Amino acid sequence: MSWQIPTLIEADIKNGKAQYRTFQTGNGGQSILPVPSNSYVVIFGYDFSPAGGGLKIVSTGTSAQGGTQIALNESRIRLFETQQLSFYTGTDFYPFIHHVDLKTTSLIDVIDNSIPPDANRVRINQYVEEIDNSPIARQVYITSTNDVTITHGLILTSTAVTQNAIPVTNRTPLGLTYGGSGQAINTQTNYGPAGTPLQFMQPSPKDYQDFAFGLLPANADGQAFATPDAANGLYDATTYLTTLGATFVNAAACNYYLSLHYALYTQTVPEQRG
Repeated sequence: MSWQIPTLIEADIKNGKAQYRTFQTGNGGQSILPVPSNSYVVIFGYDFSPAGGGLKIVSTGTSAQGGTQIALNESRIRLFETQQLSFYTGTDFYPFIHHVDLKTTSLIDVIDNSIPPDANRVRINQYVEEIDNSPIARQVYITSTNDVTITHGLILTSTAVTQNAIPVTNRTPLGLTYGGSGQAINTQTNYGPAGTPLQFMQPSPKDYQDFAFGLLPANADGQAFATPDAANGLYDATTYLTTLGATFVNAAACNYYLSLHYALYTQTVPEQRG
């Protein structure tokens, strides 16, 4: 577990000032945690079981004398390897991107006995791959007096639109940073619809102009996160599973699940929340 109840919140729960609550969601990528009127919540952790578990990809190839011709990371399963969760409180936005492991669950190396045992004997190699959907625990601290909107989706691609060499400045000194290195690195990466993507600017939107990289484009942002778009951004997992077949979209093992851990305070929010 990589989260725990913060000490002050735990004291409030023990003293009856707050109630410990959980909120379980999953499957479709859009959920809302309701917050009662004259109350507020403090979300302090979550357990995230990624989508894609139970979807196995079997790759088989043949070659002489045990060499392999199998290409791993088959495209149907690769889309599950980067998944995003985000929380919107009406005033604040908190995105979290997770890389999800792809594991080989079995390896079979079989000799084809139908071929005589000579130099041309063929071996059959088989890899079975699946997404590791073991729960990912994360500590957070999100407070809200409003309903909290929860969004989940898959990310397949991002587009490196602009690359620049970072200049030497008082914030990017030579030798300690990329300042003055001459390497062309991403300074604008697009996530989202092709026409109106979120444009992630590096080192930051302000630096983009200060470093003479040009004018800021529309939808510039200093954080990297995807916005909904099946082709170029956030792709709802159930929508994608539907394209693979009803067997997958209806399988509990193939869908994501999220458990929020939070404290509910049935009072108006104090001036100071820490």
